[in-house]
Amino acid sequence: MSNALNGIAPLPHLGIIRVEGEDAAKFLQGQLTQDFALLGQDQARLAAFCSAKGRMQASFIGFKRGPDEILLVTSRDILAPTLKRLSMFVLRAKARLSDASEAFSLYGMAGDAAASLAQMPWVKQDLGAASVVTLYPADGQPRALWVAPAGEAAPAGLPLDTSLWQWGEVRSAIASITVPIVEAFVPQMLNYESVGGVNFKKGCYPGQEVVARSQFRGTLKRRAYPAHSQAPLAAGQEVFHESDGEQPCGLVAQAAASPLGGWDAVVSLQTSAAQGGRLSLGGPQGAALQLEPLPYLLAADV
Repeated sequence: MSNALNGIAPLPHLGIIRVEGEDAAKFLQGQLTQDFALLGQDQARLAAFCSAKGRMQASFIGFKRGPDEILLVTSRDILAPTLKRLSMFVLRAKARLSDASEAFSLYGMAGDAAASLAQMPWVKQDLGAASVVTLYPADGQPRALWVAPAGEAAPAGLPLDTSLWQWGEVRSAIASITVPIVEAFVPQMLNYESVGGVNFKKGCYPGQEVVARSQFRGTLKRRAYPAHSQAPLAAGQEVFHESDGEQPCGLVAQAAASPLGGWDAVVSLQTSAAQGGRLSLGGPQGAALQLEPLPYLLAADV
């Protein structure tokens, strides 16, 4: 299965928000779910930007390019509204936010191309002018995100189609926020607290009370699960359980065609619906959806 995930893929669907200035880390500390005040030069952060109700408006992989420069890698389809929303909070902070997507090249490295890198997720290494962030594996294949100034040579390796990289993202079971799912989930509904996307010890940020309450009062009733269907899957599709034909029990968060046939997805489901019974897409009579085991442990189970 994992042989398909081997090589170097261009990532035109991703963009970059650059945060510059002496207050860059301090500013992001007050806005995102992860700790940026303690961000080292050799680390990256998975983080979410939430509404006041704790709903994810964007997700990022963030890291420092320099002492006063942080890059946030995000989906291009939400970049402009996210940049606008974040910028509203700058106020007196010495931080400048800009769309730096054209200033950098982004590639995904999978399999042999990433085998020599650090294998712990969210480690950042500087290789020449490039910043390389280790990601969670997909089907056992190592993966990394390569970010370098535009014009730098691409990393060495076999060419990998972008669509296969996106399938690997789905197989890692860590969904990113895109337009169809903006404000659909609190971070735990996508397992972000289990894969390094939420820090519960840091200070306030928009939606923090809701996120904390979901965690510590046992009110979390939804989780993310890998799933497969023979029918096409897309972010934002509703999922139904045979026990209730009226109300959806979940939502497709991210999906991609599988090179092995059919479609794979990350679905956020009511935990009760994941216990058994037929799951279907779009309605009670829709195509069947099969859940698969998570490739990582949930924090609650450790």
